[in-house]
Amino acid sequence: MSKRKYFGTDGIRGEVGGSTINAEFALRLGYAAGRVLVKHFPGREHPAVVIGKDTRISGYMLESALEAGFSAAGVDVLLAGPLPTPAVAHLTRALRLVAGVVISASHNPYHDNGIKFFSGQGMKLPDDIEAEIEAELDQPLGCVRSELLGRARRIDDAAGRYIEFCKSTFPNALDLLGLSVVVDAAHGAAYHIAPHVFRELGADVTAIGCEPDGFNINEGVGAMHPERLIDEVRKRGADVGIALDGDADRLQMVDASGRLYNGDELLYAIVCDRMTQGPVPGVVGTLMTNFGFEKQMRVLGVDFHRANVGDRYVLESLLSKGWQFGGESSGHLLCLDRHTTGDGIVAALQVLTAMIRSGRSLEALVSDLKMFPQIMVNVPLVPGTDWKAHRGLKQATQEVQSLLGDRGRVLIRASGTEPKLRLMVEAEEQSLAEQGIDHLLAVDLTNV
Repeated sequence: MSKRKYFGTDGIRGEVGGSTINAEFALRLGYAAGRVLVKHFPGREHPAVVIGKDTRISGYMLESALEAGFSAAGVDVLLAGPLPTPAVAHLTRALRLVAGVVISASHNPYHDNGIKFFSGQGMKLPDDIEAEIEAELDQPLGCVRSELLGRARRIDDAAGRYIEFCKSTFPNALDLLGLSVVVDAAHGAAYHIAPHVFRELGADVTAIGCEPDGFNINEGVGAMHPERLIDEVRKRGADVGIALDGDADRLQMVDASGRLYNGDELLYAIVCDRMTQGPVPGVVGTLMTNFGFEKQMRVLGVDFHRANVGDRYVLESLLSKGWQFGGESSGHLLCLDRHTTGDGIVAALQVLTAMIRSGRSLEALVSDLKMFPQIMVNVPLVPGTDWKAHRGLKQATQEVQSLLGDRGRVLIRASGTEPKLRLMVEAEEQSLAEQGIDHLLAVDLTNV
């Protein structure tokens, strides 16, 4: 497939007012996407999409522009208001719509925003459909005849529908009675949803990061800034803390002592619990998944595969292999036996299921998982440098990997956003990782 002009690995994203995240582009995008969807669903007189958004002030502008574009193309629009990204995926599938649209920049600050699409199956839009939309964006903006215009209406019960869906992913035989939980929604899309989910399952809930003002999304709270949650859990003597990001597809958790657990550890707890219910043939991680996780999967007899960084690629690998569980260290966790996409609330419920079903603390659940010390250093890279062909770097990499053996690994990859090379070494001991990274840093990348 040719290089995409607008779509990245997670939709279209940028600074508000820039070349893409503005009202004019959103209008054209809605029209272009609508034209493509009408073509792919010729049997439907008025194909329909749902639009959800997070709490950024710019969401109102982009929502209105997208709505106008879809209507001009003859596509009906259901407006869900502020709603987590995975909630839009669920509604798209539950309401039998042709696509879902999310206006969000996830964990980024408020001055960024983005637009991404879900297919009618509640999964990321296929690459070939995104390519068609990009091609259609180059065509003039038009409008169908008045009698063919799409209609728009609001879904007043969108939040309630999603709350019930989240609760349905928790075993009916279990509850959260007696559990004290602090929920941090990052002043984002789950501010009016996450506390209700855990409260309605019986937990004693303290909500923080649930007062959005259009500008404070992810600011000092949520999965990107868990310090506030850690303090709150300790201060209140809570049993567990749950941190989401701005669009609620990312999760970190905190135990009663204030210890923070990342995506690798939480995925391990989920997988171990599922293994008590039936076989788990394999798990998908990414290039950044801790080496300790990979080694422990081997101990458990579970196949492990590394996908490229990005939950999109984790999902693609899971579907190709027919597996159900995967995720990223950052907290994007996929449980395809519960949902079609990564979901922070649903993932948290699966971790709580493991705790309650086993009667063990989160610390005890992951006690067999030894996380390897990881050192990452960014080094400047002259634009255009073919670092993969750099003989000195190639030799140093081989030497470090030989030094580590089965006690660690080396990962070198170029940044996708700046002229830098990311060097990473993991090892069983911190000193071994430091030795490895020092050896890589000694390479002169200016001398090819």
